[in-house]
Amino acid sequence: MPEFDLDSFKKTWQEQPVQEKYDNTEILQMLNKKSRNYVKYIFWISVVELLFFSGIGLFYIIKGDESNSFLKLLERLGAQKTPEIISNFDTIYFAIKILSLLVTAYFVYKFYQNYHKIKIEENLKGLITRIIKFKKTVNAFILISIAILLVFIITFTAFIFYALNSQNIEPKGSDLMIVIAIIIVSTVLCVLLIWLYYKLVYGIIIRKLDRNLKQLKEIDSQEI
Repeated sequence: MPEFDLDSFKKTWQEQPVQEKYDNTEILQMLNKKSRNYVKYIFWISVVELLFFSGIGLFYIIKGDESNSFLKLLERLGAQKTPEIISNFDTIYFAIKILSLLVTAYFVYKFYQNYHKIKIEENLKGLITRIIKFKKTVNAFILISIAILLVFIITFTAFIFYALNSQNIEPKGSDLMIVIAIIIVSTVLCVLLIWLYYKLVYGIIIRKLDRNLKQLKEIDSQEI
């Protein structure tokens, strides 16, 4: 019986070629499918957001008292609720709500386009390009949502001073400082909440897409 040589056996075993579980084509298809699903998740989240904010807007239009809080703030500063003030406020408020819904609807459409264009048979470079474009679209959606909020707050802050000026009212310094403080604190809190919401909800999915993108770039570098 020949003598068993453990060192020789280990060397022979280590020299055995390792069979890859999946080849690059299979990995590409799996990454493509995962990426498509992640894009689909963001698309459906954005659809829910559009329906949610549309429902809130419709509720307040039917209820008809969306301007009460703002008009109470004007009254605190000494302004009167004239028909002109109410009409101008309602017009501006309605215009900003429509702008917000149109922007959200536009990005829902862009997310759907991205979802539709990421196909299993698409080549590697095309898939990488699609994912990068999709990430830019998501970032643009987040920034524009915050920008619309800031436009909303700036517009109504300007409207406060317009209403006071049109009625020749000089509010008390203490009341004006309280209102300005409320506006600043509300702005900071709203921006932080929106940023955290998108970072948590969209950020989780984007991080998963980033991992896919990294793997796709590694495959691409191997094929060069």
